[in-house]
Amino acid sequence: MACWILDRYMVMKAAHLVNAVWTKDQLKVFLRYAREHRLWTFLHVAAYTGARRGELLHLRWSDVDLDGKQFVIAGSASFVDGERIEGTTKSGRKRTVSLDDGTIRVLRDQHKMQAADKLQVGPEWRGGGDYVFTTVWGEPVHPDTVSSLFPILIKRYNKAHPDAPLPHARLHDLRHVHATTLLLAGVPVHVVAARLGHADPSITLRVYAHVIRSAEASAAEIFAQAIGE
Repeated sequence: MACWILDRYMVMKAAHLVNAVWTKDQLKVFLRYAREHRLWTFLHVAAYTGARRGELLHLRWSDVDLDGKQFVIAGSASFVDGERIEGTTKSGRKRTVSLDDGTIRVLRDQHKMQAADKLQVGPEWRGGGDYVFTTVWGEPVHPDTVSSLFPILIKRYNKAHPDAPLPHARLHDLRHVHATTLLLAGVPVHVVAARLGHADPSITLRVYAHVIRSAEASAAEIFAQAIGE
């Protein structure tokens, strides 16, 4: 009973956050503004794949197939009591996520930047884990770094653009933007669920119920246009 109540609470909480999700235009504005930051690649990949923070910080280059336009999410990274901990994904399973051409270019640029960092740092380079996202010294990025950066960038943008501010959002909300955009574009729920790493499509159905209802509202017109009436 307690587990059911907790699950219900998490779904309701997530649904509430999705209601306040950014629009596609707001996401594009944010990513353009954040482009000069060295962690912009992380923000771009998070938005364009819907992957969780810990999953991306666990990602190795050996998991990335740039020619095949995909990567494998094999685990998740977090910090507990000041110690980096690596484990399985939330569902306990690996998953393959397809990548668009633009994200492939972004990842290629990330690889080049890392090579330049390594050359500049020289013997002080601390990278040995093949991580995709690292500090200038080659160490894996701390989860709090990307989470705290997100509101800072929003605040800076809003200060520079007071007439068209971005709504408050969290890093995790990029995942909601990704899911919402796919569902409204007509991507099947089970496909979105697999992409997000949901253990069961019913989770996706519950969390994004209002998005799915919105898409269903236009189903009658879409059918009529397809038939030609």
